[in-house]
Parts: sequence; structure tokens; C-alpha cells
Amino acid sequence: MKIINPNAPDEYKYETDYRKIPSEYLNPRIPKGRGKIKWAPFATIPEQHERLKQYTEDKNKIDKPQLSDHQLSELNDTLVFKMFHDPQIELSYFEVGYIKKINGYIHKVDTHEQCLHLYEETGLIKVNLKDIVEIK
Repeated sequence: MKIINPNAPDEYKYETDYRKIPSEYLNPRIPKGRGKIKWAPFATIPEQHERLKQYTEDKNKIDKPQLSDHQLSELNDTLVFKMFHDPQIELSYFEVGYIKKINGYIHKVDTHEQCLHLYEETGLIKVNLKDIVEIK
């Protein structure tokens, strides 16, 4: 078998894919190319880039999970226990197509507005009780 990279360590001597070889072992006389300049003409339509970015974000969104009555009852019991015994909470909730997680301390549960008030590092946060998926 022919040695492709004679100056490289043994593990890279027979490697044919230059992307797997560290740059210090590559031939420095090989031209680098134009890099990002090559793609500059495609950035002339910013609306198109925004729309493509929005399409890729929308592709990752999920539907809101439907919880059974038993799961809702367990969430309620866990929340009541946390309120009176251990106010620190790790909460997973649904927001605009994504499941988000936050850690904080329970401030209060507003049954009239159907929301949970939490103290987090950034301040006071309101989470709709209907959007809660998991409580730890």
C-alpha cells in the first residue's frame, strides 16, 4: 500500500480524507480557496434567508402533549407536595412548539389565572398550569 502522507504520524500516513488529518500535518502549499466569499452572492436576499431559517425552526416543533386524567392528577399531587414541603422545583412545560425546562422556587399558584409563579435566576416567571408537562 502506498504511503500518502509520509511526514505524518503512523495513524495518518494512509488516510485519504484530508478532513480527518490535523492541519499541522497537511501540505501548507495547497490553496485554501475563497471560503465564505464564495457564498456572498446568495446573501443578497435577506428575506429568503429569514424564511428558510423559519422553515427549519418550524420543522423541529412538536404538538402539545395530551395528558391523561391520571397524569394530570399526579402532576397536581406533586405540585401540592412541592408547595408545602420542598419549594424547589424542576419544571417541564410546553411553549410554542417546544418543551422547555426551568429550575426555580415556587412563589405561589394562582388558581384564578391558572398560572404558577416561580422564582428563577432571572426573576419571577409565570407558567400556565395547562402547559405543564412534568414536575420533578
